[in-house]
Amino acid sequence: MLNGKLKSWLICIDDTDDIGTKGTGEIAEEIALLISGEPLSRCSFVTRHQLYVHPEIPYTSHNSAMCFQVRTHLSLAEIRDVAVAHLLQESAAAADPGLAILDLQSDIDRQALIDFGLAAKQSVKTKSQAYGLAEALGVSLSEHGGTGQGIIGALAGLGLRLQGSDGRIKGQVKLKGLLDGEQVFSVAEVIEQTGVDSVLTHTGQFLCFKESVTLSGKLKAVYHDHQVCLLVYPQDGIWRNALKQHLQHY
Repeated sequence: MLNGKLKSWLICIDDTDDIGTKGTGEIAEEIALLISGEPLSRCSFVTRHQLYVHPEIPYTSHNSAMCFQVRTHLSLAEIRDVAVAHLLQESAAAADPGLAILDLQSDIDRQALIDFGLAAKQSVKTKSQAYGLAEALGVSLSEHGGTGQGIIGALAGLGLRLQGSDGRIKGQVKLKGLLDGEQVFSVAEVIEQTGVDSVLTHTGQFLCFKESVTLSGKLKAVYHDHQVCLLVYPQDGIWRNALKQHLQHY
């Protein structure tokens, strides 16, 4: 018999990799898979949150944190044990891993966490600031190697995921009917065949079900208004899946 009721958590990691090693997003997905292997446990997609790029901030390539939601009967200590063991096993030797875990049922000042995440996209934050906020809010925050600088991004990633309109969904959107070249679909068909929640324009507008979109190549989704959205942009009166420059906003 399982102990404890199902609860929802946010888990975020940062600064686990080095050039030529396994990426932080892949490690986040592996932790999610380990937790979802427990009976009744379910994990969501991983979101990639871009943080401030500055000479004072050490990072491997893009300075981004990786976050996902889990619903499980596991306790905080058990979730943390799984995550920490995997971080210690898979993080690069030169990395500075950080781990943040938030109980989504807890009554905390969510806006304070969101504000920290938004600030970390535009300014240099410190470890003492991160630890101070985590302690005040009751968020589990810990470092697991190197300087532990990754705790800043891990805490910021929680806030950005909570904010609900930040981050790219890791991986590609898979569309069953998409062949080589380009193909036209209705928004309704895209939603039905991919499982995304909406199709979103690069200016933040949702397309109606009857609208047509012309898709080709890699399809990428973003997190907007707490939804998984396929991002599109207009070209000569046609909606097309977003290019790299459009995705950079997220």
